Amino acid sequence: MAKSMAKSVVILKGGLSAEREVSLNSGAACAAALREAGYSVREVDVSRDLGALVAALDPAPDAVFNALHGRWGEDGCVQGMLELLQIPYTHSGVLASALAMDKVMAKGIVAGAGVTSPSGRIIKAKELDQGDPLPRPYVVKPVREGSSVGVRIVQEGDNQAPIEVSGWHPEQDLLVEPFIPGRELTVSVMGDRALAVTEINPLGDGFYDYDAKYSEDNQVAAVHVIPAAVPQTIYEQALNASLAAHQVLGCRGVSRSDFRYDDTGDQPGDLYYLETNTQPGMTTTSLVPEQARHIGLSFHELCAWMVENAACDS
Repeated sequence: MAKSMAKSVVILKGGLSAEREVSLNSGAACAAALREAGYSVREVDVSRDLGALVAALDPAPDAVFNALHGRWGEDGCVQGMLELLQIPYTHSGVLASALAMDKVMAKGIVAGAGVTSPSGRIIKAKELDQGDPLPRPYVVKPVREGSSVGVRIVQEGDNQAPIEVSGWHPEQDLLVEPFIPGRELTVSVMGDRALAVTEINPLGDGFYDYDAKYSEDNQVAAVHVIPAAVPQTIYEQALNASLAAHQVLGCRGVSRSDFRYDDTGDQPGDLYYLETNTQPGMTTTSLVPEQARHIGLSFHELCAWMVENAACDS
């Protein structure tokens, strides 16, 4: 009997967003893992040339592994193109990707599932020049970015207006929320299972920003505690909330939801949902592979599962 050919996979990486570098790292790591798992892999660095991307997908692979992060790769744009081409792809579909990328829309939808988020409102960046929109401390973040890109915590005693140091353009939509004291938690979902709760302890200024997430030496930038040392009720609440967010947003494959746990008052404290990442990082320092290892899945087994569960919405 002739040996069957290896399943073909195209990995999309790079892209145009502020998260290009981490996407290149994610793509390279996943490509190596899938080759180890026995797949035939091609890697494509995505540019603004749509024709070149379509050509790179001919002949059509058995699946596309979408390792893009941020705008255009994580917000439904590339997903829509793959739907038109009818090529199965990893992670969430068009609608779930677009909803999760919009933090305000996502929070509203997830609230319908009984998951609590910090209260907040949308402002234009130029409004920050007119004074504080909320009592300090508060958090300002772009409505449609990922990986803490452009996030700023405005503390008591800060002298510069955040627009002066954050690179926002005056008409950019920003979400302003009260700063929740306490601890940073995150939970990965794989299919219909929430994997584990990780507590993230950033070093330095105490903010788990883009650099802390994707430092080449992540153990210096942040310490990951898995399983998180939190009360069992909070641990279960975080697992359930992440799965609820994954389901109500319509996600598939792998997602990761982030939370703040305020344990500064009466115990057991309060858990607040922040956002869901439909295409979380897949580098050697990323949280999803770490949680997969915690439940006994190697990195190449995780990547293979994602390919085998690739799909189209239509």
